[in-house]
Amino acid sequence: DVPKATEPRGDSDGPRRGSLCDRHCATINNVQGDLSDLGCHLHRPRVLPAMSPPSYCQQHSEEVCESCVVKTTLTAENVVEANKLSNNYKFGFKKWKSHVTARPWEDRSEIVKELYSDLNVIRGSGGSTVTCGNVLYLLLFGWWLSFIYVLMAAMMFITIVGAPYGRLCWDLAGYFLWPFAKVIQKVEVPKSPRALGTCEAGAEASGAGESSALLGGPVPRRWRPWCWADGRHWQCAGAVVWLCLGYPMLALAHGLVCVTAWLLVVLIPVAKLNARTITCVLLLPPEQLVVRRLRMTEVPPEGEVILCCYRAVNPYYYKYTVDGINVFAVNLLPLVLVTLVLGYVDSHNRLTSSPIKFTLALLSIMPLSYYIGMAIASISAQSNFAVGAVVNATFGSITELTFYITALIKGSREGNRCYAEIVKSALTGTLVGCVLFVPGLCMVIGGIRHQEQRFNSRSAGVSSALLFLSVGGVFAPTLFSKVYGKLVCGECHNVTQNPLGHYLCHNCHFDLMENNGTLYYSHVQPLVYTVSLLLPAAYLIGLFFTLKTHTHIYDIHISGCHMPGHHHSAVVHWSRWRALVILLLSTLCMSACADLATEHISPILTNSTISQYFIGVTVLAMVPELPEIVNGIQFALQNNLSLSIEIGNCIAVQVCMLQIPILVLFTIFYPTNFTLVFSDLHVYASMFSVVLMNYIFMDGKCDYFQGTVLVMVYFILLAVYFFAPSPSGC
Repeated sequence: DVPKATEPRGDSDGPRRGSLCDRHCATINNVQGDLSDLGCHLHRPRVLPAMSPPSYCQQHSEEVCESCVVKTTLTAENVVEANKLSNNYKFGFKKWKSHVTARPWEDRSEIVKELYSDLNVIRGSGGSTVTCGNVLYLLLFGWWLSFIYVLMAAMMFITIVGAPYGRLCWDLAGYFLWPFAKVIQKVEVPKSPRALGTCEAGAEASGAGESSALLGGPVPRRWRPWCWADGRHWQCAGAVVWLCLGYPMLALAHGLVCVTAWLLVVLIPVAKLNARTITCVLLLPPEQLVVRRLRMTEVPPEGEVILCCYRAVNPYYYKYTVDGINVFAVNLLPLVLVTLVLGYVDSHNRLTSSPIKFTLALLSIMPLSYYIGMAIASISAQSNFAVGAVVNATFGSITELTFYITALIKGSREGNRCYAEIVKSALTGTLVGCVLFVPGLCMVIGGIRHQEQRFNSRSAGVSSALLFLSVGGVFAPTLFSKVYGKLVCGECHNVTQNPLGHYLCHNCHFDLMENNGTLYYSHVQPLVYTVSLLLPAAYLIGLFFTLKTHTHIYDIHISGCHMPGHHHSAVVHWSRWRALVILLLSTLCMSACADLATEHISPILTNSTISQYFIGVTVLAMVPELPEIVNGIQFALQNNLSLSIEIGNCIAVQVCMLQIPILVLFTIFYPTNFTLVFSDLHVYASMFSVVLMNYIFMDGKCDYFQGTVLVMVYFILLAVYFFAPSPSGC
């Protein structure tokens, strides 16, 4: 179904552009050989033209001549990753940057391999160990850990039978004060295989593959204490004293350091160091442990290095994943449990206040959005097109809809119109933010690395056309009500003391309930229902257009990248059933957090001096979209701005064509205060944002300056919302 490459235009585009494109396409066709019928490609500089096409991994970008058909060739390690990459370019599917399968170890960069390596490898001279990160370790953990070891050494010497452990604690006090460029070595290996402990098993398996998430080594089959070799473990008085007095306190201290360092992410090497100390070093006999400086170390052939650390801080640990889950999402998961416990156990606010609970509930939405996104991407990549489309359509907007519906239900029960206005502000904020802020921020960050970025203007044009249609449909009832509604003002003052002079009026709005609501029920409401039916129909037509009849607009080709001798079998992080269970549990937790957020937002709305408009368009609108913003930034850094733009456009289109019609449908079965009549500020901000976005995206290329314009316009609109008065009745 891939169309033939169109012939380059000649004289119509001028001599300069035509000759450039002709030379460009001719060069690529000569290099591609039998691939010339697939279109015109532009290779990255590191691809050698002299090589035959099957002998190298083709990395293509979307930078092509405007006279050639846009063709993007992507590389995938396996079929599942190929499906995920293909789904990223499908309209209506969630764009996901992270891998859904385990990457082959040999294909990873040296920087990433270092993140998963064990701390038991001696390297060459790496320069001075006096770095800012190491000094930070000394100030945060080193001094008091060393002090605890000194106290423990004194305690062990007092017991007499624990004197060997006292000497070990004294040596470890110096080690943990400054562990860099030092090694902890096991100098004797027990002959009996039954005496092997955790450290030996971990050291033997180090470097063989990806390590465990926290302990820095593969999980051992079974832990065996050191004295088990001759059956006299519990007969050793020193070992009993150590396990009763010394080990628990030191394990508690190292555990505290481990958790703190893990939460700080960049200090994960310190977390590995302390976790390995708990499970390995402190459980070995002191006679087998030697602490030495690296420059004086001569490792005997039978010796094993247990710990060897050079740096306490590694800024690249933001890439670290645990079973495919980013480390930040892992660290924020306990926050969800804390939020649910505080929200439902402390219902009378005895432990915390409502603003704190609202903040916790809002922050808990971020990791849940990440888990929902990864579950959708995993299921879609492992399923056929129909299942992927259903999952994306069902759960793609579940985060926002959960919050909107719970807010409308609470507002209906309390008879408070503010909740409906907050929902409208959040809808408008999501639309404006995804049209201006998301692509603008991606252009700025991507433009720092790439001087000029290009994207598929045809695919962006489809999203822009749907966005124009959706904005016009959503605000059609609002324009209708302003044309035919009756203007009603709360209070008016004569500023000229003349009955025929000028009047200054406040809290003016268009009344649709005149004559028992004849205008609303006979004209506006049928228009709302009609628009709510037409918008999803237009969305389905857009899906059919981009995914069935005009797939060449995206024109994505997935090619394998296989090296000789390497096997790239798909090892998925989450199976389909596991992803489905996580998706359902995350959705359930999302609904609970949304319920808590709406439950505790009332004091903020009533006591805050900030406009409710501003709260809706910023906090409630953009916090759930943070995982999408991160994905867009990562795509932009890889010079794939098309996906960054599509992320914002797809969310904006789904807001207008799916979320708002679903809310209208919900109000039919559960009457609420939600009506599809927006304030003037929402109408003007949305329409201006869509027009500006289409103007920026016309030529199919951009730079950081255009992104800065979009971001600045977004902040100007936020300033307008900040100084705007709150909605009438709130």
